[in-house]
Amino acid sequence: MKKIFGIAILTTLMACSQAEKKSTETKDSTKTDAASVKNEVSIKDEKKLAIFTNYVDLKNALVKSDAASAQKTAAVLKNSLAAYEGCEPTAEIAQKIASSNNLVVQRKDFTVLSADIIALLKNAEIEKGTIYVQHCPMANKGDGGDWLSTEKEIKNPYYGNEMLECGRVAEEIKAK
Repeated sequence: MKKIFGIAILTTLMACSQAEKKSTETKDSTKTDAASVKNEVSIKDEKKLAIFTNYVDLKNALVKSDAASAQKTAAVLKNSLAAYEGCEPTAEIAQKIASSNNLVVQRKDFTVLSADIIALLKNAEIEKGTIYVQHCPMANKGDGGDWLSTEKEIKNPYYGNEMLECGRVAEEIKAK
């Protein structure tokens, strides 16, 4: 009787274990499908769209921990910001990033740059897509840092490959 009871429990546990694996596989494939959908963002104001596009290029360079690419994209972003009235101080921050080849310094300045650009784009008239405001609580020695992304999936510009997925979506700026 004890053997039959033991076999019944073992069979039940194995069946539950298999069910958990199947549900995990389903979740993973769903996640991949959702991540592969391209979120194209369109902003009515062409100057704000240029700023956002150049900003995303800079963010992606920092995600890849590519200091040289970050310098180049920050220089382009600086020009976009300088062309937008009221963004001259933010253009100076982009110039600081463009002037440095040190990732630590670039990422520190990226925090201030991001705060300014987030404030600018919260009032933008988005025609299509979603802009994700993302947050890493560990950035800047625990002070945290925000950034913008066209993807819901977290790709952390403050740590690159060290902690690529550290962070969360804090807000979504959507088309109206």
